[in-house]
Amino acid sequence: MNKHYSEPGEPGKSSPYYSQWQGGGGHRQPEQERRPYHFSEQGEHGQPGFPPTQPAYPGSQGPRQNDIPVYQSTPPADVFVPRSGGKKPRRRRTRRGCVIGCLIPLLLVLILFVFAFSTFQKVLAFGRVISTKDPLSTQTNYVGGSDRINFLLMGYGGSGHDGAFLTDSLVIISMLPQSHHTTLISIPRDLWVQNPADSGSYSRINAVYPVAAGETNARPIEGGDTLAQKVSLITGLQINYWMTINFAGFKDFIDAIGGVDVTVPTSFTAQYPANDDPKINPNWIKVKFAKGPQHMDGNKAIVYARARYVLNNASEGSDFARSQRQQLIMKAALTKIKDWHTWPQMFGAMDKLEKTLYSNFSLADLAQFALKMDLNEAHRAGLSNQNVLEDTFSDDGQAILLPQGNNWSLIPTYIQQQLYR
Repeated sequence: MNKHYSEPGEPGKSSPYYSQWQGGGGHRQPEQERRPYHFSEQGEHGQPGFPPTQPAYPGSQGPRQNDIPVYQSTPPADVFVPRSGGKKPRRRRTRRGCVIGCLIPLLLVLILFVFAFSTFQKVLAFGRVISTKDPLSTQTNYVGGSDRINFLLMGYGGSGHDGAFLTDSLVIISMLPQSHHTTLISIPRDLWVQNPADSGSYSRINAVYPVAAGETNARPIEGGDTLAQKVSLITGLQINYWMTINFAGFKDFIDAIGGVDVTVPTSFTAQYPANDDPKINPNWIKVKFAKGPQHMDGNKAIVYARARYVLNNASEGSDFARSQRQQLIMKAALTKIKDWHTWPQMFGAMDKLEKTLYSNFSLADLAQFALKMDLNEAHRAGLSNQNVLEDTFSDDGQAILLPQGNNWSLIPTYIQQQLYR
């Protein structure tokens, strides 16, 4: 029986390349040259694009090494066959990119938390320095309710000045929390009162604080409480809360917040101590203020608030006029603090305020009180020789102020008429 078996290297008759071989001996005819990786136009079952599926050699399981690769009708999963118009497969995102993307917002939140926490701690520390009360406590339900709150503001020159703790500036801030209606009432420094109470001794009212607090201000709480009680007795207002302001420190505070903007209501020229104290420097300088808006640094603002020896405008030389100027400076400073552009500077400003302010109001109550009082629409009043007071002299010859006819009941009656309701 003549059976033909393929030898190694010779294709079988079933091979698609059998027709390319002629005769024995395995010699290839030159009329058609074999192209090693040429596939037929049609694969098995007429499927285009793939070679036939049968083994290249009878009895073999697949192509020999270095021979023609044989594919199934469907290419293996690990073989990429591009299609016309198809897209390349996407690269899988690495876990590293996802982790970094998650860490960045987490780090930002952590940084903000640390900053907020450190800021909060600094604010609390500031509140403990400037007040006799816990910073977050309240004595007024955080300035809520309908009851009027009366707050006494006392300003003195500070260490290094003659009469360092004489309260030359006395202003009552009376406010209704629900309506924000605010009244500013100035008390002249020359008002003649008994000091200490029930002692039979008298002095100007600006000496009440240093007598109670001591010449070196060793007892500031006693000084503040004593003066608040004295002003309550004179005005008929219940004054439970007070704050002292050191003018020297207030000057530094104004510089720390970049100065203040003040609209000067009337022009004047005054003589002023070259060093704010003639006993330190006996020389005097002339200071001039023109009517209209002005930007003032700390030194100019304090000179404007305290100038008393006016040369060309007598009305500006009175205690009442000086109190009005001090109110303008306080309003300008508060307006600057409320401006969010100033907030980045408040860290440095708080360091200055620690040496400037002291109060029996908690920090939380102070903040609420400052936010609620309306200085733009406030009613301004003051005790002066233009209403219920008169100029006179003490037994030892000092120029003082007393109620007209020595009738002290005129003062509370007048103040009740001036309150913004």
